[in-house]
Amino acid sequence: MAASATTIRNEFRTLGDKKIAEHSKRFFKTGKGEYGEGDQFLGIRVPVVRKQVRRHRDASLKAIGSFLASPWHEERLFAVFSLADRFKRSNVAEQREIFELYMANLHRVNNWDLVDGSAHLIVGPWLENRSRRRLYQMARSRSLWTRRIAIMSTYHFIRMSDFDETLAIAEILIGDDHDLIHKATGWMLREVGNRDRKAEEAFLRKHYKAMPRTMLRYAIEKFPEYRRKAYLAGRV
Repeated sequence: MAASATTIRNEFRTLGDKKIAEHSKRFFKTGKGEYGEGDQFLGIRVPVVRKQVRRHRDASLKAIGSFLASPWHEERLFAVFSLADRFKRSNVAEQREIFELYMANLHRVNNWDLVDGSAHLIVGPWLENRSRRRLYQMARSRSLWTRRIAIMSTYHFIRMSDFDETLAIAEILIGDDHDLIHKATGWMLREVGNRDRKAEEAFLRKHYKAMPRTMLRYAIEKFPEYRRKAYLAGRV
């Protein structure tokens, strides 16, 4: 019999560690004015959360979805991991339900680990053979996390050697003012280059002088040293 949300929640309460929670609060920048301001932690490491996902694979979608509203970071992480796991095992009807649940709760997918552990496993696959217009709307969102979901969702397409959305959204995000967008966008550009260096370099030659330094550094991380230096010196 599938466990209820209450049962799963009670289990989470037994798994927390105060020292880990304090470290997590610092690591995920929860101080005033920081990107994770006000987030709360039980103090549960990621492998333990993933174990809970496996333990409760038969939990109802309603139960899983309820954790998206949790004030506790690890419970929201459990929710997005569980939704990603459920998505790959579901038929089209349930995949639609998972996608719509995820999209309705974007404001609760609100730290980089939540985004990076789910966007390319839910949003990307659902949009694979559908209109991707929504990604462009998300890339222009006022929400840092929604913008990150937009670029990270394209990782699914990159794995299929489909780079169009990654490059187009990266172009939108070049002027973004947040370091976490610079890192994610540079990372996705690097992943493009891992599969097609010419495609990445064609983008970089056009845009590298306008790119934030962090974005550029992430994008060229795997380049030969002489090539990295040339980009950083503006001599390409």
